[in-house]
Amino acid sequence: MIKIVTIIGARPQIIKAAALSRAIKNNFSDKIKEVIVHTGQHYDDNMSQVFFDELGIPSPDYNLGVGSGKHGAQTAKMIEGIEEILIKENPDYLVVYGDTNSTLAGAIAASKIHIPIAHIEAGLRSFNKAMPEEINRICCDHCSTMLFSPTLTGYNNLINEGFNPENKKTFTADNPGIYHCGDVMYDNSLFFGSTDNRQRTTDIFQKDDYILCTIHRNNNTDEPKRLNAIVRALIKLSEEKDIIIPLHPRTKKLLNVNLDSATYDTFINNSRIHITEPVSFLEMISLEKNASLVLTDSGGVQKEAYFFKKPCIIMRSETEWKEIVEVGAAIIADADEERIIEAYHHFKDNDAIEFPEIFGDGRAAEFICNELISNI
Repeated sequence: MIKIVTIIGARPQIIKAAALSRAIKNNFSDKIKEVIVHTGQHYDDNMSQVFFDELGIPSPDYNLGVGSGKHGAQTAKMIEGIEEILIKENPDYLVVYGDTNSTLAGAIAASKIHIPIAHIEAGLRSFNKAMPEEINRICCDHCSTMLFSPTLTGYNNLINEGFNPENKKTFTADNPGIYHCGDVMYDNSLFFGSTDNRQRTTDIFQKDDYILCTIHRNNNTDEPKRLNAIVRALIKLSEEKDIIIPLHPRTKKLLNVNLDSATYDTFINNSRIHITEPVSFLEMISLEKNASLVLTDSGGVQKEAYFFKKPCIIMRSETEWKEIVEVGAAIIADADEERIIEAYHHFKDNDAIEFPEIFGDGRAAEFICNELISNI
């Protein structure tokens, strides 16, 4: 039996980890022992604990309780805590997801003491190094032994950066293995999307003709010009459709600070804009399945919109998921009021959008488990 230490810390990682934990429980319980470490990067119960509860993820074996803070201080605390756990547990692999500070900290800690790293969601690139996530994912990839990319584009990015697709097992940090394996989030969406997961009973959650919007990235919430442009666009769009916004705690705090007073008042008091607390993953899936369009700056929500065949407007200047733009299912509008409105009308006037299968077969987690076992 092999032992893996899984590092999670932020909401998306907790959800992604559910796919691997489920695969281990159902198909590999006699071959893989999983030890879960929660860094505490997301410490609010609405952003963390609720996902363990509803997705059936085993409770963390360790919680570092790091909390929020500046990037350097937060990451340093994580590295210190993860290193101590790795020395104690001595796993065959450290498994990390995505591109958060928890991911970077895990990769640094493991690489320094020569524990093989398996990076799930490897190879993604925005080609914008002003994004902290871009630095995190690049550093993690180049420390890793086994790199699992959800898309062919991500796989090709790794090849372009010097990874050799012809490497043979046994893989090491100096002889890494790269895979195009599909997306564990697609696994989850198929699994949890097969039943009706509506958990709230307010009238607006029962409608099926609304825009779903999420806003959380620092450059959108922290820059008044960008936040005002996004909110003005939302106010205009609300003239045509109801808008549901499960509001990130950081965004909620910054609305009154960074919005013009008139814009803030119009936004908050608009009867067709429904601001809610953060929702659970199952509630989010329900919202995505029943929305007519998704407007977001979240990489994960972009994909989930695609999984459920919903057009998506991306409020960033780039995306790691360029495939969904290339097939016409998403439009990059950045934080530009006019471009957001134009994108909405484009999708409103074009209902023949295609959603080819580009994220695998829904069994990525099983594939990853088999490869981890076979590399020992």
